Amino acid sequence: MTVRAAVLPAVGAPLEIAGIELPEPGPGQVRVRLAAAGVCHSDLSLSDGTMRVPVPAVLGHEGAGTVLAVGEGVTHVAPGAGVVLNWAPSCGRCHACSLGEVWLCANALSGVGDVYARRADDGSDLHPGLNVAAFAQETVVAAGCVLPAPDGVPLTDAALLGCAVLTGYGAVHHSARVREGETVAVFGVGGVGLAALQAARIAGASRIVAVDVSPAKEELARTAGATEFVVASADTAREIRALTGKQGVDVAVECVGRAVTIRTAWESTRRGGRTTVVGIGGKEQQVTFNALEIFHWGRTLSGCVYGNSDPARDLPVLADHVRAGRLDLGALVTDRISLDDIPAAFDAMRAGRGGRAVVTF
Repeated sequence: MTVRAAVLPAVGAPLEIAGIELPEPGPGQVRVRLAAAGVCHSDLSLSDGTMRVPVPAVLGHEGAGTVLAVGEGVTHVAPGAGVVLNWAPSCGRCHACSLGEVWLCANALSGVGDVYARRADDGSDLHPGLNVAAFAQETVVAAGCVLPAPDGVPLTDAALLGCAVLTGYGAVHHSARVREGETVAVFGVGGVGLAALQAARIAGASRIVAVDVSPAKEELARTAGATEFVVASADTAREIRALTGKQGVDVAVECVGRAVTIRTAWESTRRGGRTTVVGIGGKEQQVTFNALEIFHWGRTLSGCVYGNSDPARDLPVLADHVRAGRLDLGALVTDRISLDDIPAAFDAMRAGRGGRAVVTF
C-alpha cells in the first residue's frame, strides 16, 4: 500500500511530498496510522545538516496515531490502540541506562540507519529520520518507539507529548529543577519554549520572563504563563536583571541553540543560579567564558537532552496535568497544517515565526 510522506532527498535539499511503500511489520515492529505530527526545530536541523542522519529519509519525530498491525513478540500495544511515538527508545543495557539516565541512551538512535521503506516512484531506499518517520500518513517503527496514548487526551494533541512537552517540561522539572517561588527566564518562544513556560507556571515560579526576537509572540507567551515579555536585543540581560531587583533570574532555560542566546541566558542568571541549554546549535556556535567569571558568578551551566525525561515514567504525569487543566496542549499549537504545508512551516521556523505547527492527517 502506498502512503504519502515528506521525504528529505539530500541534506539541504527541499522536502518532497512523495508516495512511499511500507512493509508489513516484522518481529518486534508496529505499524501506525498517524493522527498528527508536530513540526519541530530538530526536523529543520536534520534538513539543513546541523544534525546528521542517513538520507534520503522521512523526517518527523513528534507524533501520535493508531496501531494498525503488530509484528511477532509485540504485546504492550494491539491493533486499534492509540499510541504516542517515542523517537529515542532506551535500550536498557548501555551505561547510561544502567544509571537510570535513559535520555542519554547510547543506542537510542541505532535505528536511523535502517532501511524502513522505499519510494514508490523509483524504489529507492528510505531511512526513518529520527527512528519514527512521522511526516507520513503511516509508519512502521520498532516496538520501543510506541507508548500507549494517555486516556482523555485527543491523539491530535497527544502528538505534542512526544517531543515538545517532554522536552520543555523536563527541562524545567528534571534539569533545572525549578522550585516554588523561584524566578525563571525562557529564551525562545517556540513549541519547546511554550512548554517550558507552562512547566514553570506549574512549578510555582513567582516570575516568568519570556524572551524572543519576535514581539508578535508576546500574547502566546503570556497565555502559556509568562508574567513578563522581553524582545531580544543586546540589552536583554540588563532588562532581565532590572526585572529581578538587579539580581538576575534563578533559572534560565535556553531553547534556541545559538551562542549569543546561550551567553545571554548565562548573563541573565543570578549569582549561584542555573542555566539550562535545551536548544540544539551547530558546531560553529562557540560560547566562551573566562575563568574568573566562572568562579565569581558560581552559576551552573548544563545541557539538557530530551528534557532529561523518561517517556514511560513522565507521560502519565503529563497526562494528569492535561486532564486537570494545568497543562494546555492546544495553547502550544499555532497552526494546524497538512502534509503539503511542512516546507512552509520550515520557512516560518527559519524566520522565527509561530509556536508549533502540527500536521493533522
